[in-house]
Amino acid sequence: MEQRRYAQWLKEHGKLTLMAALLAFAVMTRAQIQYSISEEQKEGAAVGNIAKDLGIDHRTLKERGFRIVSTSGESMFSVNQNDGVLYVNGKIDREKVCERSTPCLINLKIALENPLEIHYVTVEILDVNDHAPIFPASEMHLEIGESALPGARFQLESARDSDSGSNSLHHYKLSHNDNFRLEVKDRGEDGKIPILILQKPLDRELTRTINLQLTAVDGGKPAKSGTMDITIEVIDINDNVPVFTKDVYSVMLNENAPLGTTVIQVNATDLDEGPNGEIVYSFGKSVNSKARKLFEINTITGEITVKGLLDYEDKDSYEIDIEASDKGLVPMITDKSVTIKIVDVNDNTPEIEVTSFSNSIPEDSRPGTTVALISVSDLDSGLNGKVTCSLEDDMPFKLIPSSQHSTYSLVTTSPLDRETKFQYDITLAAKDMGQPSLSSVKTITVLISDVNDNSPEFSFSPYAFYVMENNVPGKFLFSVSATDKDSNENAIVSYHIWRESSEENKYTSFININSENGEIYALKSFDFETVKTFQFQVVATDSGTPSLSSNVTVNVFILDQNDNVPVILYPVSANGSAEGVEEIPRNVNAGHLVTKVRAYDADIGYNGWLLFSLQEVSDHSLFGLDRYTGQIRTLRSFTETDEAQHKLLILVKDNGNISLSATATVIVKIVEPKEAFAASDVKNAVKDEEENDVTFYLIITLGSVSVLFVISIIVLIVMQCSKSTDYSSKYLQDTNYDGTLCHSIQYRSGDKRYMLVGPRMSIGSTIAPGSNRNTLVIPDRRRRDSGEQHTRYPEKRKHEQEMETNRERLTEYIGWSACRVLNNCVYYM
Repeated sequence: MEQRRYAQWLKEHGKLTLMAALLAFAVMTRAQIQYSISEEQKEGAAVGNIAKDLGIDHRTLKERGFRIVSTSGESMFSVNQNDGVLYVNGKIDREKVCERSTPCLINLKIALENPLEIHYVTVEILDVNDHAPIFPASEMHLEIGESALPGARFQLESARDSDSGSNSLHHYKLSHNDNFRLEVKDRGEDGKIPILILQKPLDRELTRTINLQLTAVDGGKPAKSGTMDITIEVIDINDNVPVFTKDVYSVMLNENAPLGTTVIQVNATDLDEGPNGEIVYSFGKSVNSKARKLFEINTITGEITVKGLLDYEDKDSYEIDIEASDKGLVPMITDKSVTIKIVDVNDNTPEIEVTSFSNSIPEDSRPGTTVALISVSDLDSGLNGKVTCSLEDDMPFKLIPSSQHSTYSLVTTSPLDRETKFQYDITLAAKDMGQPSLSSVKTITVLISDVNDNSPEFSFSPYAFYVMENNVPGKFLFSVSATDKDSNENAIVSYHIWRESSEENKYTSFININSENGEIYALKSFDFETVKTFQFQVVATDSGTPSLSSNVTVNVFILDQNDNVPVILYPVSANGSAEGVEEIPRNVNAGHLVTKVRAYDADIGYNGWLLFSLQEVSDHSLFGLDRYTGQIRTLRSFTETDEAQHKLLILVKDNGNISLSATATVIVKIVEPKEAFAASDVKNAVKDEEENDVTFYLIITLGSVSVLFVISIIVLIVMQCSKSTDYSSKYLQDTNYDGTLCHSIQYRSGDKRYMLVGPRMSIGSTIAPGSNRNTLVIPDRRRRDSGEQHTRYPEKRKHEQEMETNRERLTEYIGWSACRVLNNCVYYM
């Protein structure tokens, strides 16, 4: 029946406690709940539904990481992430958890993420009467002189009950007797102390020994008790009790007092003489073992000294009973309480606790992102226990204090960049307000995770590569390289060629690129005479999500090789062979121009610079050949003994590393002057007709070239204005281009003067006098007759000079105009 009532009482008490906790939760602005549970509950017993009481949807608990974090009671309880119920992990013994503390409260910290929430739960452990009062000893012996007066007090050993509250020690009962009564002195935390008071004088002759039984009863229902047998021996003589000189003994002592420090000295006197008046000091029987480990008393002087290490945070005051007894056969004893108050000293450094720590955050986190929760604490009290927390100023982080005491949120203050700094070692400093203050530091490492925010960057922009013509198809030509400042997958770069169906990008089909390393290969062989330069775009793309890319312009310049054989333009026979016949009068003087061998080479530079030499000649003393111009002249006058026909084999070769050559055959026939003049008249007649035709054609050509030149200039200006500077290299390949479309080089060879006109070139190629690539060739009509002809035909000579002057003017204008149109020309003056 009693147990049923007790269970009903516990149930009602639990409901009242739960209602009080819910009411407190509704009033408080912070999420804080308090539950009550009796000790000795079975493992798995439910304490309360936290999720329901906090109004949190139980379906999101597991996703939000619903858990208990960082408390001393974490091992006693657990939470279910499915329903939010707080359970007991095992039997809880209140006496082990809280010892003698009342009430017994266990504080739990509940954490949820996304968003981060901290809730505080307090569980009160209710006491159950599971311990009976226990005396230190089952028997006690007292010696009391028969001279003891009524009212004499004898302190007995007190009983201890591990339970608290109403279940703790409630009262004492003394067995029935005629001489003594019981008085109880309540010492608060030190418990109730039984005192035996003599109420009737003792008579040793009547009673030598008195046996009593002291019973300690707790306040539980049902009550539990413990007993101690007291044996009192009545002794004769010594009838004066020692008396202390002070009514109150109180002292203040610093907690860091060194061992051996004198706390206080007590003094008592006894009116008896001899051994009955000698005083001996000792701790009272009620002084617990903990106090005996911290203090000791000199039995002769009454001086109390420090024996162990004092800690204010453990206990802030001690009340110690001191007994003074004489050395009589029947010792007289008196007691006095000494109060020792412990003064707090700043001897505890602050403690830093980091919870909900995210050791890695993405670099695109917004300012204000929470990295961790910081809690600081100090076991000292007052100003010694007040703690502030700070961190270095040069960090993109700051601490924001929360409404909860000594709790901070570590958040970002500015955008982060992993490429600038990928790791931060944050040093947290906690400092109390004591004098002198104590501090502690704790370093946490925050890693910045990569986000794909950097495009690949090429080593050069634009690229310029020089490729020799006649390259082997499929062979490596050159490579481009791009790097990405990001890391891991975001830094892996792949390459591809931008291909679009336009005339400008028609050459991209001739090349291919390795997507992994940027190596570029030719799919066909290039021909300098077909294409001299082209450009294309290479795109570099990283592997991030989403991916980023960049492009670069690659300019390719084809270098010339000596792969073209010189071509003989004159002499050429009717069947196409390089062979011709020249007739000259026998009476010509030395230096007479016989003929001129003309040839061209499709290559440029030294590869297209042609040199002429005589390979075979019937008489080396008669004819000479200009190695640069190909002009064949007489070296001396002819004699009667000279043969009438001479064969000259001319070798024309270029100046390449491996020279290529061609040959021409010139047959010179020597005729008599009359035959020569007749032939000359016929030729001059034909020549006049040709010159008239040439003049007509030159006028038509001049008009056409002028119109074409104007159109070209207009088109060039429009294209220059419409296109960005990135594509200017398409028209002006030289980066040091000074704005001049053509330049000229003048030189002499023999009695001829040559002018080479062409664009400024971006590579060190040399235009040779023999180059005929895009060359405007003007037939040489300056061959002069002998001195006799000039004398003989003065009017014809004047006419020829006028025609030559007009032809030179036209040639000069046509040469410059053709240069601007053809973009590469050489003409002879």
